[in-house]
Amino acid sequence: MSEVDRVPSPAAPPAVAAAAPEEKKGKEPEREKLPPIVSAGAGATAGLDRGSKGQISTFSSFISTVNQKKEAAENRSSPTHLVFPNIKNVRDLPPICLDVRQKQRISIDALSSEMKTPVLPEPILPVQPKTMKDFLEDVEKAKSSGDWKTVHDFYLTMFDSFPELNAAFKKDASASFNTIEDSGINAKFVNAVYDALLNTPQDIQKTVLKGIINSLLREWKGPRTKDDLRAYFILLQNPQFNNTSTYVIYAHLLRQIATLVEADHHFLVHWFKKYFTRLSQKRFKQLVERLLQFISLRLFPAKPEEFPPISKCSWWIPSASKVLALLNTANNLVHPPLIPYTDFYNSTLDHIDLMEEYHTWQSFGNSHRFSFCQYPFVISIAAKKIIIQRDSEQQMISIARQSLVDKVSRRQRPDMNMLFLNMKVRRTHLVSDSLDELTRKRADLKKKLKVTFVGEAGLDMGGLTKEWFLLLIRQIFHPDYGMFTYHKDSYCHWFSSFKCDNYSEFRLVGILMGLAVYNSITLDIRFPPCCYKKLLSPPIVPNDQSMPVGICSVTTDDLCQIMPELAHGLSELLSYEGNVEEDFYSTFQVFQEEFGIIKSYNLKPGGDKIPVTNQNRKEYVQLYTDFLLNKSIYKQFAAFYYGFHSVCASNALMLLRPEEVEILVCGSPELDMHALQRSTQYDGYAKTDLTIRYFWDVVLGFPLDLQKKLLHFTTGSDRVPVGGMADLNFKISKNETSTNWLPVAHTCFNQLCLPPYKSKKDLKQKLIIGISNSEGFGLE
Repeated sequence: MSEVDRVPSPAAPPAVAAAAPEEKKGKEPEREKLPPIVSAGAGATAGLDRGSKGQISTFSSFISTVNQKKEAAENRSSPTHLVFPNIKNVRDLPPICLDVRQKQRISIDALSSEMKTPVLPEPILPVQPKTMKDFLEDVEKAKSSGDWKTVHDFYLTMFDSFPELNAAFKKDASASFNTIEDSGINAKFVNAVYDALLNTPQDIQKTVLKGIINSLLREWKGPRTKDDLRAYFILLQNPQFNNTSTYVIYAHLLRQIATLVEADHHFLVHWFKKYFTRLSQKRFKQLVERLLQFISLRLFPAKPEEFPPISKCSWWIPSASKVLALLNTANNLVHPPLIPYTDFYNSTLDHIDLMEEYHTWQSFGNSHRFSFCQYPFVISIAAKKIIIQRDSEQQMISIARQSLVDKVSRRQRPDMNMLFLNMKVRRTHLVSDSLDELTRKRADLKKKLKVTFVGEAGLDMGGLTKEWFLLLIRQIFHPDYGMFTYHKDSYCHWFSSFKCDNYSEFRLVGILMGLAVYNSITLDIRFPPCCYKKLLSPPIVPNDQSMPVGICSVTTDDLCQIMPELAHGLSELLSYEGNVEEDFYSTFQVFQEEFGIIKSYNLKPGGDKIPVTNQNRKEYVQLYTDFLLNKSIYKQFAAFYYGFHSVCASNALMLLRPEEVEILVCGSPELDMHALQRSTQYDGYAKTDLTIRYFWDVVLGFPLDLQKKLLHFTTGSDRVPVGGMADLNFKISKNETSTNWLPVAHTCFNQLCLPPYKSKKDLKQKLIIGISNSEGFGLE
């Protein structure tokens, strides 16, 4: 199923409970409480109603400042107390974000009748007041003459009601535009009007805000037409909402949008996608940033007196989060996305009690209380790492405590070693010993890891653990080992499709990745993004062992990340203009070499007798891609999947995107060498020493590839931990040897031993030779 076609069902069961069969429901009561995590339909709507009934804030204080002079032309007085009705009976907002893993494919045409918005007759719209050209001419005349009456009248009329908004901004005021593909809005005119608004006199800006208040009050009740959706769409882009003085109005606009029914949200999502793809990514980002700022300032207001008491506006943040979820869904539907997924992160949330949010989500799901974990796309990867680490620490402590209680209950003397996962391995039998130890101590996988190399003295203070990871990964991924194939074109490893009798070593790799996440170790592994997508399919291991795992929807884009030449060939087949059957003479078969023997596999029943034609070539390409990335390696990847989840069996995984899992395992590719310089520790040197100044002058002047080589040489990986360069604990030590020697690195301790070179030229020459002619290991 493609990302574009997937819209979660409002009735979809919780992500965890959905995986459990009926007969096992009683066995894991806590896990079954968990909801779909991203856009909690009922839960966030419940969050909207958390304030006391009848205590919703009024606009009286705001109107007193905005509307000091009533317009003489008005034939109706403006309301002074805008008390919005209770939304108790408004339909719950359904799950709307594509990050939720359990989904159903629903198109707008396939929605059930009760889910569809009632078909209402299109209202008779007012006549379009001006064209964009007329409006811009009026603005220029007003700027030169100082007479803004014509412009004021235009804004007064346009924002007075939803029909007037539609008349002003629809491409064709007489057309209904009831299609999901086109909102029918003149985007350039909208931008021109809003860009000019911020440079108009204050009385015009106040007129616009007063008109929005009137429009929202009129449209609060009753079913929505597509013209209402267009009006919401237009109002949401108003740049006046950057100002905190307008937040009360902005909150009520967000609330009305948040409580629309699913079919209306479906339209808005696709309109966002089309509108901003054609218009401007910058405008889309500004819309997202405005909502993030709204949430941040409601959480930590610079001037609390500007806002109503939190007890009277507890629905503000849930409403904004729902609208953000619509924008996030629209962003995910575009390939490539309009903005990076990281632009939805709200760094303010790093400073709240994240574990309280996590426990609220676990305990109450989506039914009673709002939690930011229902909308994980706003939680940064750093914050998610904190949640996962603390959750894993709590699991480690719980398991260690239970071991201690068991010992005491049997009147046995407690041993501190029982609190750790103790690994004793021989260097000469590293893989087999590690596999045996992890299999035998499967119940201890969530304890703190400690490694001992047999026959070697020393305590594991972190260095031996990292060395064990580095050596084991290097050996397992060596081409001669045959478990993984390295693709030079894409610089990544992929699972070997060779059949074997025992897939336990693939399980070992999965366990290693899980242990690395739990013990905050960054691994030098190169898997394509598709691997992490498969690893979260599903994010929670199903109780029914017969259910397939590690199977996800794949396309030629996924294949291109591993085998770019093959993906290009398949793309050429799809675009070929000649006769595919006669020119290619292919069937629905795939051929693979296994131990020198060519074997054929049918892509579908009777595939060897079905020719590939112009009509069925799309099916052929899809089946071929699915075979390579899913079916041919199913047993290998299933073992890998179960190994990873045997350690990381945490509901916190449901908060992660595949890209975020990759960053947790392998680190971030973004390097900041200035941050590394600020956090570096020194042993035998001072940061003002001449050799150290030479070193940083050289390193900061390196191109990116040499900076990555330096990082790989000293730490064993060219990537940065989630916490940034400071988390590396990078140290430069003085090596009292001849300056003819090259630098030495202790990757287990992220330590660089640097001789006291006398010149910058000598240091640069020796450093480049050292980092360019090493595998990254200087282990002692």
